[in-house]
Amino acid sequence: MNQDIARFLKRHTEALVKDVGLERACQASDKSKATLGRYYSMHEEHAQRFMPIDSVVHLERVASYPHVTSAMAELTGLTTSFNRNDGPAEMEVGRVNSDIAATSRRFAMLMNAYANAIADKVITRAEANEMLAETMELQRILVDMKMHLEAEGNG
Repeated sequence: MNQDIARFLKRHTEALVKDVGLERACQASDKSKATLGRYYSMHEEHAQRFMPIDSVVHLERVASYPHVTSAMAELTGLTTSFNRNDGPAEMEVGRVNSDIAATSRRFAMLMNAYANAIADKVITRAEANEMLAETMELQRILVDMKMHLEAEGNG
């Protein structure tokens, strides 16, 4: 496997585990902390070890975002649409606060991807694609927030 792809998938696996929280991830996936850590470790002995797809499904069900699924979609040239609701989002009390928190989390993920990308002073295609995906998700969250703010202003 291409090392850039492996690193990209491992970063998104780590983001998924951190999104869910290590303790909760252990419960949801029925894996130990050490095992989960190996799935995103870049150490040579774990370089070819990846999270089983059924564990990804269990974690993404409880995560705030399908990190690994979106990474795999991006690697294959696909896009994903994330909407846990069956219908249009309704205005909820505190929705803007949730948008602000989501914006902060996503921006932190973008900055983490950037820091990892420039660590070796070379931004690879996979790293650029990862930052692009994070930027697009941040943009989606900001558009949602704009709509929620407009709805509050007209409410």
